[in-house]
Amino acid sequence: MAQSNIKVAVQKFGNFLSSMVMPNIGAFIAWGLITALFIPTGFFPNESLAKLVDPMVKYLLPLLIGYTGGKLVHDQRGGVVGAIATMGVIVGSDIPMFLGAMIMGPLGGYIIKKFDQFIEGKVKTGFEMLINNFSAGILGGILAILAFLGVSPAVDGFTGALVVGVDWMVAHGLLPLTSILIEPAKILFLNNAINHGILSPIGAEQIRTNGQSILLLLETNPGPGLGILLAYCFFGKGTAKQSAPGAAIIHFIGGIHEIYFPYVLMRPLLIIAAILGGMSGVFTFVLLGGGLQAVASPGSILAILAATPGNAGSYAANISGVLVAAVVSFIVGSLILKTGKQTEDLDEAARKMQEMKGKKSSVAGSFTKQQGDVPASVQKIVFACDAGMGSSAMGASLLRKKVKQADLNISVTNTAISNIPSDAQIVITQEELTPRAQNKVPDAYHISVDNFLSSPEYDKLIDQLKNDHTTSKAEEEKNVSAENYTDSNDGLLKEENVFLNQHFSSKEEAIRFAGSVLVKGGYVEENYVEAMIERDNMTSTYMGNDVAIPHGTEEAKKNVLRSGFTVIQVPEGVDFDGEKVRLIFGIAGKDGTHLEILSGIAITCSDMNNIEKMVHAKSAKELMAIIQSN
Repeated sequence: MAQSNIKVAVQKFGNFLSSMVMPNIGAFIAWGLITALFIPTGFFPNESLAKLVDPMVKYLLPLLIGYTGGKLVHDQRGGVVGAIATMGVIVGSDIPMFLGAMIMGPLGGYIIKKFDQFIEGKVKTGFEMLINNFSAGILGGILAILAFLGVSPAVDGFTGALVVGVDWMVAHGLLPLTSILIEPAKILFLNNAINHGILSPIGAEQIRTNGQSILLLLETNPGPGLGILLAYCFFGKGTAKQSAPGAAIIHFIGGIHEIYFPYVLMRPLLIIAAILGGMSGVFTFVLLGGGLQAVASPGSILAILAATPGNAGSYAANISGVLVAAVVSFIVGSLILKTGKQTEDLDEAARKMQEMKGKKSSVAGSFTKQQGDVPASVQKIVFACDAGMGSSAMGASLLRKKVKQADLNISVTNTAISNIPSDAQIVITQEELTPRAQNKVPDAYHISVDNFLSSPEYDKLIDQLKNDHTTSKAEEEKNVSAENYTDSNDGLLKEENVFLNQHFSSKEEAIRFAGSVLVKGGYVEENYVEAMIERDNMTSTYMGNDVAIPHGTEEAKKNVLRSGFTVIQVPEGVDFDGEKVRLIFGIAGKDGTHLEILSGIAITCSDMNNIEKMVHAKSAKELMAIIQSN
């Protein structure tokens, strides 16, 4: 358990650092292009335009990182104070303060957040703007001074030690050994933290003094990933082999390294291929004098070529390093794939990758199985989730309403994945659960959604069904609809179970709060709370539209004593795997008696106007009235 907690903490830390950098990649690219074009060794040397380079890397980029870090913690006010605090580390140092910005930005956001929580409800009417402005200015100024006096020298010393270490490794030919850390770190999604938090600041300083830096090639080299994907093209099996060519193009040309992670997770020994490929590439860079004169982001061969100094020797060195890395990882990867007997399940590997990332992956959908057109004469659509209690019931309610409005006689039901009927023609699941549903009913047409409350897939499906629909009402009497339970939900939504203006530091804290309410209300046994945490870890209970509906797993249904709800308003929001949640509906469902009110909640929450009304409701009665009016 302790090892698992450490792993989760490392992943969350890496994701947070990455979240400060990724929104600002455009600024890194702009700086890189200007550097590559106009510095004395650039493509078009221009002394006047080259003056942009230093201010951008010293001021613009750290300030953007600091602002973003503060905003992640406490929205706009956190961003402003984070930027002010970051200015202290910038002025206090002569080197680019990316690492200092990653410290002071979130710290500034945290300090102002705690101040706002402390004074909440204590400020007299008419003084809000005065207090808000002066508090941000005073706290930001204090933090900037502390950063200037203390944090900046500390980061300077740390960076200096890193520079000395890097120089020593280069002098002794040991720089290739960094791949032993960097390549596994990619799989743990710490690549952006390493690249932009450590390598880029040192690399930017080397560019200012030497005109180029080899450090900027250590993490961005697409060669190791390319070799692994090419090995799958020749020696893989099934879906992995079929999808590898497309993944190789996305990785090598698009620079999305994340796309090869599931292929490594299918055969963990392939991390050896990535490490040896990375080491070979770095050795080649060192041997031939490779390096970049700007940050290459994303790690595409095109970005690397654009940031390569404009001389034949540099191009030869950088291209050779990439090719050598690809060849070595291809050879080692091919041996592993040919000699191993491990079953290849790309969908499962993609799911593991998302679990490791701790939030939705932008490329996970690339690995789902392809299928044909929507079947003709559809009679049964099934929404499925792990327990069949919450998300699937809400999705089914929304689609059922759309089916009725379109005058289509189609059964729309919801169930747990383990109970999907064999005659289901269309199955709708969250993206992370689609592989499980496909294994359960492989002959059905599967639709993946990432937003149960407002997915465009609903309207797309309705349009397709309207164009070809000749079904009868044969299944309609089996439809698990809310009307079956109109007499059973009296008192499910109680005023004492509605909580306004709550603050949570994490989704786990929020889920535990919701679970404790259900326990105290006599709706569930105490171990149901842990099942709620487990369910959200399996796949996020975020529903879209700033709404989450934490509930237990399928196995935890036995711990539900009676149906009940809690509604929790979180005006400032709480992070659910990268998504901001402002309304939490804790659910305990027994024998379907919760479905009518859940249907009403789903329809209400599908409209963002209603979301805003509930988030700003001043009383429990007001919030309940918004739900009950729909």
